[in-house]
Amino acid sequence: MDKVVLIVFVTPLLLFFILFYRRITWLRLIKSKHMKNQLPLGTLGWPFVGETIEFISCAYSDHPESFMDKRRNMYGKVFKSHIFGSPTIVSTDAEVNKFILQSDAKAFVPSYPKSLTELMGKSSILLINGSLQRRIHGLVGAFFKSQQLKVQITREMQNYVQQSMTNWKEDQPVYIQDETKNIAFQVLVKALISLDPGEEMELLKKHFQEFMSGLMSLPINLPGTKLHQSLQAKKKMVKLMLRTIESRRECGISKVPKDVVDVLLNDENDRLTDELIADNMIDMMIPGEDSVPVLMTLAVKYLSECPTALQQLREENVKLKKLKDQLGEPLNWSDYLSLPFTQTVITETLRIGNVIIGVMRKAMKDVEIKGYFIPKGWCVLAYFRSIHLDDKNYDKPYQFNPWRWQDKDTSTCNFTPFGGGQRLCPGLDLARLEASIFLHHLVTQFRWYAEEDTIVNFPTVRMKRRMPILVRRVES
Repeated sequence: MDKVVLIVFVTPLLLFFILFYRRITWLRLIKSKHMKNQLPLGTLGWPFVGETIEFISCAYSDHPESFMDKRRNMYGKVFKSHIFGSPTIVSTDAEVNKFILQSDAKAFVPSYPKSLTELMGKSSILLINGSLQRRIHGLVGAFFKSQQLKVQITREMQNYVQQSMTNWKEDQPVYIQDETKNIAFQVLVKALISLDPGEEMELLKKHFQEFMSGLMSLPINLPGTKLHQSLQAKKKMVKLMLRTIESRRECGISKVPKDVVDVLLNDENDRLTDELIADNMIDMMIPGEDSVPVLMTLAVKYLSECPTALQQLREENVKLKKLKDQLGEPLNWSDYLSLPFTQTVITETLRIGNVIIGVMRKAMKDVEIKGYFIPKGWCVLAYFRSIHLDDKNYDKPYQFNPWRWQDKDTSTCNFTPFGGGQRLCPGLDLARLEASIFLHHLVTQFRWYAEEDTIVNFPTVRMKRRMPILVRRVES
């Protein structure tokens, strides 16, 4: 019995001291190896977990940037940390981030938490490098920029938005995030694989939501865990994608592509296998479930809190609608994107909302940027949010102010809502187009209110996960 007790209590202690000794040895090696090349200031936090717990807890708080602000004040804009299991250099410096974003795979490659990389797979466009990544990014980017797709997206977006808004009732709350998720997902899936609404779309959406739930889960792939459930959901989606691709090959691939599957199948690159295409169709659905709906929801939130901006947006869109009605013409994609104040509202929403907070990379060699040393093998987090909310870059950065963009250039390293470099989001123009269409129909058809008995024009609507509002239809 004494031996059992000894084993139970002593073994964990012995294991802890062995791991602790290995960590100390590793730190000494790092220090001696890079004595000449000084690492940025900072701390690696607790053994094993580093500063991950504080980073995540801050990310889900009312002040997500508090983790960064605290360390920026202590160590400067670039500092060392240890998050998601890796020693990491965190950059909140615009010029350093620009260098990282524009570097090729010889210097930096994508690096994300283990659960995310396992779910995405090695063939994901988010993770692959070199000529294959450039080829896929170029093909998809060119198709997303094509007038053909913009016409299709405009038509589909108008239809889905109108179908959704037709069902809105004045005495029942409308959950903006739910509505925009449903709309954006259908529009994007149509552009990717030409799937129309129906049972198959609903099944795909169900599997996709299960897949998304495990993106930031613990990296434990055992039955019952989030990661395992997400991987099973992805397998089901891959089968659906492969059936679509097989059907497309049997019927003959259209030389004039109607969707992204056609674009990739028409390419003669042998490395573009059916399995790779299927995997990447799933990855490309993420904006339809996450970033685009969040952009539209946040725009509604910020407009609700700024009556002057909402009024100017409404006047601009009503004026365009009346003009097109008089001409007897429907609105086309260029009409929506030509609305100057609408575009400043979307730009300001991207800045203050930070739909994409940053990107992670791994250094493939020792790199020095602006005097900051990044060792080979370390991760780098290029954090956009702190730059977008820095009072040195923007006057009153926490204030929603679309007018700041009327005379301001958006092509600056201080504004990177979609990333940059070779991995710049290929769907950035489509995100703006979808948001423009949604806002146009919303402000020309409705006024909205907080859930109160007393109706007050344009009150502050407290941001909740699903963003409930009460609506009232207005005269056309």
